[in-house]
Amino acid sequence: MKKKSKIDKYTDREALDFHNTGKSGKIEIISSKPMTTKRDLALAYSPGVAAPVKVIAENPDAAYDYTTKGNLVAVISNGSAILGLGNLGALASKPVMEGKAVLFKRFADIDAIDLEIDSSDPDEIVNSITKFGKSFGGINLEDIAAPNCFIIEKKLRETLDIPVFHDDQHGTAIITLAALISGLDIFGKSVKDIKVVVNGAGASAIACTNLIKSNGTPNENVTMLDRKGVLHKRRDNMGQWKLKHAIDTKARTLDDAIKGADVFLGLSSKDVLTKDMVKKMAKNPIIFACANPDPEIKPEDVKEVRDDAIVATGRSDYPNQVNNIIGFPYIFRGALDVRAKTINEEMKVAAARAIATLAKADVPDEVVAAMGGERPHYGKEYIIPSTFDPRLISVIPAAVAKAAMESGVARKKIENFEIYKEQLKQRLDPSVSIMQGINSLIKKTQKRIIFAEGEDENTLKAAIAFKNSGLGIPILVGKDDKVKERLHEIGLDENYGLEVTNSTDKIKREKYAQFLYNRCKREGLLRRDCDRLIRNDRVTWGSCMVACGDADAMVTGNTRRYSETLNKINNVVDPRPDEILFGLNMMVSKNKTVFIADTTVHEYPSAEQLSRIAISSARVAKLFGFDPKVAFLSHSTFGIPMTQRTKHIRDAVEILQNKKVDFKFDGEMQPDVALNEEYKELYPFSEIVGDANILIMPAIHSAAISLKLMKTLGGVKIIGPFLVGLGQPIEIAPLRSSTSDILNLASVAAYSSEVIDYKKKN
Repeated sequence: MKKKSKIDKYTDREALDFHNTGKSGKIEIISSKPMTTKRDLALAYSPGVAAPVKVIAENPDAAYDYTTKGNLVAVISNGSAILGLGNLGALASKPVMEGKAVLFKRFADIDAIDLEIDSSDPDEIVNSITKFGKSFGGINLEDIAAPNCFIIEKKLRETLDIPVFHDDQHGTAIITLAALISGLDIFGKSVKDIKVVVNGAGASAIACTNLIKSNGTPNENVTMLDRKGVLHKRRDNMGQWKLKHAIDTKARTLDDAIKGADVFLGLSSKDVLTKDMVKKMAKNPIIFACANPDPEIKPEDVKEVRDDAIVATGRSDYPNQVNNIIGFPYIFRGALDVRAKTINEEMKVAAARAIATLAKADVPDEVVAAMGGERPHYGKEYIIPSTFDPRLISVIPAAVAKAAMESGVARKKIENFEIYKEQLKQRLDPSVSIMQGINSLIKKTQKRIIFAEGEDENTLKAAIAFKNSGLGIPILVGKDDKVKERLHEIGLDENYGLEVTNSTDKIKREKYAQFLYNRCKREGLLRRDCDRLIRNDRVTWGSCMVACGDADAMVTGNTRRYSETLNKINNVVDPRPDEILFGLNMMVSKNKTVFIADTTVHEYPSAEQLSRIAISSARVAKLFGFDPKVAFLSHSTFGIPMTQRTKHIRDAVEILQNKKVDFKFDGEMQPDVALNEEYKELYPFSEIVGDANILIMPAIHSAAISLKLMKTLGGVKIIGPFLVGLGQPIEIAPLRSSTSDILNLASVAAYSSEVIDYKKKN
């Protein structure tokens, strides 16, 4: 297998392992109804299923009410144009289509299933989709080569009464139009007066051009080029789709067409737009260089010759990324919610205008947090909202739904759009943007992070991902030959470029041994003991690197028990002044994010310790952008049943009351009372009942048992444990952590080193 170069984001082996770990592939089917009893099964299948069958037979639209149809999209390809790989066949397209299905769920809570059709005959494909199309609320076509993609979509739109959307065409078009609307607004230009040059005449380019014209730009103002040059009316054999965009012009080349152009839209190949061509464009030009991975011209090359231009690309490492993910999930969300018969031009334009309006709006604090702490401002380098802007889920679907209703293609009306927007927000937990926000911040700071178990495969993969994602500078603790051996095993060149450190560095070895001796000489450690620890223990070595300022933070663990690792760290690093040391986990489910403490340190915390854990947990929750609401958990709720085991919990609540802290808290209460809103009626005096987001456990055994049960059986994502209260930004990964777990903890350690003042003494 060919190895990826160092600039790639991952290795082939890593990608293959990702797709083959646990269950193969990326999607699974789960039941939305309970399936535990005989009665459940009878209702779900026979005889209970007969009731909805008869209703749907009489009224087909009832399928939206009694089946998944209304929230189900088919992602369909024949594999004839897979990403940039070409025609590799239907089955080869399945990983991509599964990925698309996952994006539908992740960004818009839409269930999607991939279907690969092994045919290159457009009529056969249309016939297949037509036969099973009624099972779905919408059809997303993907990676189908032109001109068949045009033929298939056109015939399906004529045949089916559900939305059919070829994302390669329309997704790109909608985001491009949104960016164009923003750019013209910034420069004060009118869509009716601009001169547009489109380089490329494939599916995306034609869809973009159609939508730009639908938004008001006259046909004669748009010049399109293919590989042979300008589409002009004297050319022969262009085909019906290109012919539609041929104009009467003397221009024959891109160099001819670009003179005086206000807008360049490239959906072609790298480096076709030169600096000299850019010089010839009109004042305040807008340049969309969307070829991937290498654009038609790099933004820095434009800047060399023009300081008045707006530049957008398809890449995430430049401002103004034209990314389809801002469009298709939310467009389908709006279309499905009104049971639209199609996605028409009015709905596409409405989506584009909503995206442009969102870019222009003031960016609130929750979006700043999701984007890594930087507040973007509408202007030449911010014309498109961030992919992870949590407002997208409420803004775009509402605009699309309204346009569907107004254009007469909606089967269902939305009576109150404000209520609808709130319902949309609740579909996705804002906390899904937490790690993106953290990662956005640490990309700017580039902290030096120790990965102490540098020879462990999962730790090594996490360090590679940390580096390749641009999150910071990983430093591996390990033997050079062992690290090279592991790199080779996972498909990388042994000279991959990761920094490796170990005790063969005599200067650091002496420095760290003396540092450790100065700390521990009155605790029974001799100088030779310190030297031995520094030579032989990676955790001690890495902790000393952080404590002595040779690295910014560390992630360790994974190959040994948590308590053993913590003891080694405690030899080197003290707790923060006035803080208690404990483990805090973040549990992310579909509808809620909850912090759980203490999961790692205190076997049976006292009332005073519980109160301090609550205070520190609230501090950490605030760092992640949450308003802390603390529940002290127990097997009893507000004194029923009263036992000796609940007294220290009640005392902890009283301690916080006396301290007059700046967050809400209550207890003792059972976990369902803390999390389930139905209990609010029973306990109206409590602000925490049904609304808690921090759970303080009564003992480490209950915390650990609960957390591992939820992680194993509950279908939730656990991030952590965070080691709170330590005097340095060091995180411990539990035994047998995954690469993803270690990577998240490394990011949190880097984030902590930036936002927490570890030198502060009080």
